[in-house]
Amino acid sequence: MNITLEQSGVTALVTVKMEKADYQDAVKKELKNISAKAEMPGFRPGKVPASLIQKRFGVQVKADKVNQILGEKLMNYVQENKLNILGEPMMSEKQQPQDIENADDFEFVFDIALAPEFKIELTAKDKVDYYDIEVNDELVDNQIKNFAQQAGHPENVEVYADKDILRGVLAEQDADGNVLEGGINIEKASLMPAYFKSEDQKKIFDGAKVNDVISFNPAEAHSENELAALLKVSKEEAPNHKGNFTFQVEEISRFVPAAIDQELFDRVFEEGTVKSEEEFRNKVKEMQAEQFVADSDYKFLLDVRKYAEEKVGNLEFPLELLKKFMKEQNKEKGEDYVEKNFEKSIEELKWHLIKEQLVAAREIKVNDADVKEQAVKAARFQFMQYGMNNVPEEYLEQYAGEMLKNRDQVNGLVERCIDEKLAQSLKTVVTLNHKSVSVEDFQKLFNN
Repeated sequence: MNITLEQSGVTALVTVKMEKADYQDAVKKELKNISAKAEMPGFRPGKVPASLIQKRFGVQVKADKVNQILGEKLMNYVQENKLNILGEPMMSEKQQPQDIENADDFEFVFDIALAPEFKIELTAKDKVDYYDIEVNDELVDNQIKNFAQQAGHPENVEVYADKDILRGVLAEQDADGNVLEGGINIEKASLMPAYFKSEDQKKIFDGAKVNDVISFNPAEAHSENELAALLKVSKEEAPNHKGNFTFQVEEISRFVPAAIDQELFDRVFEEGTVKSEEEFRNKVKEMQAEQFVADSDYKFLLDVRKYAEEKVGNLEFPLELLKKFMKEQNKEKGEDYVEKNFEKSIEELKWHLIKEQLVAAREIKVNDADVKEQAVKAARFQFMQYGMNNVPEEYLEQYAGEMLKNRDQVNGLVERCIDEKLAQSLKTVVTLNHKSVSVEDFQKLFNN
């Protein structure tokens, strides 16, 4: 087999010349395997004449083995010659038809997109912004309120206050204010006046008590969808009920946040690690600061990307070949998708190549233990969104184990590991221009 390469800038033409000797043994071996198992009328299993096996399976086996060997040899050539290709080799327009059935020797021609050659190096001479997010008392207070809210519970009260839930009997009235015979009657209706769209309707419930009978207009208080849900009718039927209803208050439910006490301390953090409100505040502040470091590192890596891309400057890409490859990979999405996303894909490709060099220069590696740890961190973060900070490690690992069964999630976790390690490493290489910012100002950096 003879493989040659003609390079022109960031594109190359690879020609593969294959002779009969390159594939003949593989074809014979496969036909022998088929013969040993083949069954045909008039012959015992494994006793079908070789001529019949050749006639029935010969061309297909030949085509399969030629394609298999071609692919293997081509990729070996790429690896041995350390060609930094983008995408995969694609059959060239210069390819001539090949007679697989009758010919013995073949010639295949491929177009290859090559990565542009460049060098990126970051040192202490390179200065990049790093944002230190301030953890102030207001943030700590808000986080503690969230924890208390998440650990809270509903209680029945006697007098309505803002955001309470009212439960009772809802009955449609006639023009005289009496219960409408045959009208809508709901035994267990729930109302939240705080979310009524009409201020006048809200005021009707001010100071409402258990056993009060109140007259109000649901159609004025709710949107059409909300009205249909409350009255348990279709959206089309709801506009037919625009009059007043009576509501007999049977229960008033109020959500009460948890007390800032030992029970909450033990719920949020490992039992016994926090024993006073002051310790609780300090622990919450530490937790927020730790979370903010991850946010700061994420922004830092974004700024590194921008800085490195500007330092590298414009790179030459084989745009025509890459667009062709992208169309092949996204046939089901159509050419419009490629046209809309091609420029963005080239931007991401440029960063991918830069990042590859930075990762290699810092000798960053990711192993199975790193990926598992990242999965546990992701699981812990998800539980923290619900105020569950002291989930047992055994349960977190079980949850992480399910994540690791999904290939797409694993790929995402690997990339996250690389990004985190790269950010940590580059923080020790470049000169950091520290900037202290509030959470609000930090968020504005992304909005802008």
